[in-house]
Parts: sequence; C-alpha cells; structure tokens
Amino acid sequence: MVEEDTYCIDVLTQISAATKALEAVAISLLHEHLTHCVSEAIHSGGDEAQDKINEASAAIARLVRS
Repeated sequence: MVEEDTYCIDVLTQISAATKALEAVAISLLHEHLTHCVSEAIHSGGDEAQDKINEASAAIARLVRS
C-alpha cells in the first residue's frame, strides 16, 4: 500500500485491523494453552505445574504490554 502511494489514513486503518486480528489470535492461543497445557500440568502436579503457570503469566504480561 505504501509503495502504491495509498492515502496514509487508509494504511493506518489496515495496520490497526491487522494488529487487532493478531491480538485475537494471541488471545485464542493463550486460551488453548491455559485450557490444555496449564490445566494438564496442574492436574499432574509437581514443578511443571508452577512452571506452566509462570509461563502463562509471562505471556499474559507480554500481551498486556503490547
């Protein structure tokens, strides 16, 4: 779009749409991770459970900061 000299606001609108779409994918992936990986680790117990919780917390923090 930039190379085609598209109006700046139109480019920004497309960037915003792409960003929102990626955020939706990230939230969906996080949900799946919590539902499967973290849940299974918690049911299994041990150090892996805490590791998965910490990993999910860090992923949430990255999403919130972005």
